[in-house]
Amino acid sequence: MGVVLAVKVLEQVARAMPNEVPPPLFTMRMDGHGSDGSKEMTAGHGDLNPTFTRSYCVAGFEHGRARRHAESPGGRLVSFRHASPSEPLAPCSRSVRRRSPAPTTVPAPPDTANHFLIVVLDSLRFDAWIEAAPSTLAKLGPVQRRFSYATWTAPSHYNLLMGLLPHTSPAGVYASEYYKDDFRRYSERLGIPDIEFKSLVPSLFLPTFLKHTLGYRTHAMVSMPVLNERTLLNKDFDTYRLMDRHNDMRAMLGQMHFETDAPSFHLLNVGETHYPYARPDEPQDQWPRIPGVHGVVRSLDAAGADHPDAPFDPDQLAELRLRQIQALEYLDSVFADLFRLLPRNTWVVVTSDHGELFGEEGYFGHGPINHEKVLEVPFVEGMVP
Repeated sequence: MGVVLAVKVLEQVARAMPNEVPPPLFTMRMDGHGSDGSKEMTAGHGDLNPTFTRSYCVAGFEHGRARRHAESPGGRLVSFRHASPSEPLAPCSRSVRRRSPAPTTVPAPPDTANHFLIVVLDSLRFDAWIEAAPSTLAKLGPVQRRFSYATWTAPSHYNLLMGLLPHTSPAGVYASEYYKDDFRRYSERLGIPDIEFKSLVPSLFLPTFLKHTLGYRTHAMVSMPVLNERTLLNKDFDTYRLMDRHNDMRAMLGQMHFETDAPSFHLLNVGETHYPYARPDEPQDQWPRIPGVHGVVRSLDAAGADHPDAPFDPDQLAELRLRQIQALEYLDSVFADLFRLLPRNTWVVVTSDHGELFGEEGYFGHGPINHEKVLEVPFVEGMVP
């Protein structure tokens, strides 16, 4: 079975390569577990096609990505045979240079395309939104109670950038049907008809689809260091920046720009609603200080709460929850400035990547917690008011 899969992958790679190519660099012999015994397959030269861009070391030599394609659960690589004596394999080295793919032509965006903005209010609970009652954000539409696919920042943002926004947890519905309906909403969001799940295949990454299929300019500004520009999230963004301060959404506004010849996609990760729930004008010596929190679960069992060295108590937790509510009240004024800045044809999504625990069942924060309040998030979307 593994051999068959490997053969199919190599056949697909071969069909994608140019018609006139140099001789193969090496061949591979596979030891299969099926009745057909061993197989011999040929892999192309490592610099012919973007498919073969990353090198791997085998028996002291560099080979192209074909080695990864050849390996499978049902078969193992048993030998490499050099197929071109005039071109010896290069020795392995610590750093491997990769040839960049040839530049592609940027597609002309549809005339009807909207600008698209996703704002993620990091760690914001749904009920904190309800208590803050932000009047500017209410102009986008009624806030919905939804659920994040993850309980902490990094995986949640990756999921968002796959195009899967927080879900409604519908009963009696197959997941595949929910995904189909969710992706169809992008036709309304982007102002472009006939967008569906298969539109994002094979990348399954929203910035890639927007940039290379629809001709969008793509930009991101993030507040949390776990989303910095060296992470996997920074793919197919024209600009991507970790902000100097984790709690200054207003500083992002001055760096947003919208081209006249193409629609733009912006992702903003906002940190005022993340611990320590601080406004940018609040002196740091007034911030709450809880060593080791920053998203890590802390036990608040009864014995710990009575201990003189306990990190926090119910009154402190209530104060922290109030700080998050006040942070959103402040941010509502920043959204007023943002809405004045945005072009009129901008679709805006405002949500959170996950919630936060403030003492429920003995927990504070988010991360390795299986609790409704860490998955429950606000969600609102609509054309900029």
